[in-house]
Amino acid sequence: MPDSGLKDKVAIVTGAGSRGDGIGNGRAAAILLAREGAKVALLDAEREWAETTKAMIDKEGGTSMVLVADVADPTSCGEAVKATIEAYGRLDVLVNNVGIGGPAGTAVDVDPDAWDSAMGVNVKSMMLMAKHAIPEMQKQGGGAIVNVASIDGLKGGNPSLFYSTSKGAIINMTKSMAVHHGPDGIRVNCVAPGYVFTPMVTSRGMDDGLREQRRNNNLLLKEGSGWDVGDGIVYLASEQARWITGVILSVDGGSMAGSLASVTPTRIFDE
Repeated sequence: MPDSGLKDKVAIVTGAGSRGDGIGNGRAAAILLAREGAKVALLDAEREWAETTKAMIDKEGGTSMVLVADVADPTSCGEAVKATIEAYGRLDVLVNNVGIGGPAGTAVDVDPDAWDSAMGVNVKSMMLMAKHAIPEMQKQGGGAIVNVASIDGLKGGNPSLFYSTSKGAIINMTKSMAVHHGPDGIRVNCVAPGYVFTPMVTSRGMDDGLREQRRNNNLLLKEGSGWDVGDGIVYLASEQARWITGVILSVDGGSMAGSLASVTPTRIFDE
């Protein structure tokens, strides 16, 4: 069994900060990649959030740098990849983690302009980062991309039409990218988190009753965290998953496996 193969590899993690002091999916992935010996470029629109992640990596003796970037902007994405190459000389892993809740509502009442703007963050950003990252991976004969979606993209049913739609788009984009770039030695996979407890969820309001409801909405009856999602991301980025591409890995305590897949909290929060 190979080890992770991530030592001295270079990774970009978008949304590498967290709202508040907790552990979000991007922060967890960045820290865990650094623990495996990777050099990590920490991309975030908020420098302070990413700097906190860097401080945590520094404390453990890891290597990282902070890049402020708007991943919905083509120029910003290109500059972020260029800065990573200039600093570390290569690019092996891209973790497309950025995502927002977006506008609420059904097709009847959702704001079309807000829809377009949010699609730029949740979907277009992943295409743009891949657009600039893939040529660098091709130069060295391969790499790994991990996109972060949600189980709502697999099952639908979220009160927000936008959220389920955007996450479903990420899932199908992942499969198509895997087909397109498999011959280049580039593996493309997706992690679909369930209702994990992260700073983003906390920032949108979370009472004890809803938190308990979310905890019970999986087969294991356990609350998931950003660390659980980060572990899934690192696995798919590692050499231990060298023969895995085009896969959608649900990190959800089994929510999608049985009858509980149809149980939806009355108020949904993106992970």
